[in-house]
Amino acid sequence: MGGVDKVKRQHDQGRLTVRERIDKLIDKGSFHEIGAVSGIGEYDSSGDLKKLTPANCVFGRARVDGRTVVVVGDDFTVRGGSADASISAKPLMAEEMAHDFRLPIIRIIEGSGGGGSVKT
Repeated sequence: MGGVDKVKRQHDQGRLTVRERIDKLIDKGSFHEIGAVSGIGEYDSSGDLKKLTPANCVFGRARVDGRTVVVVGDDFTVRGGSADASISAKPLMAEEMAHDFRLPIIRIIEGSGGGGSVKT
């Protein structure tokens, strides 16, 4: 997620994080996240990782009322949930997984005022 301060900001605005929303939606303990360690890395001149900005999309498989589903949502603690062309593959992977395994897909969206996840 985007860090303690960004999570606090989300809570201060009366909103849950995407992970909290997923936890409230699914059968307890059934979420299996895909691509948990993905994002954009910054490296120093010797090739060592300096900083990682996590992808702003969370997705995986879970169960809702015992039925397997794909759940995907934008993490508004990372760059306000804005779409980023370099990591747009994650939401597409969620859709492909749902299609390939013939599973329902649940997309958790949040309006940002400028389109955000609602636009995509």
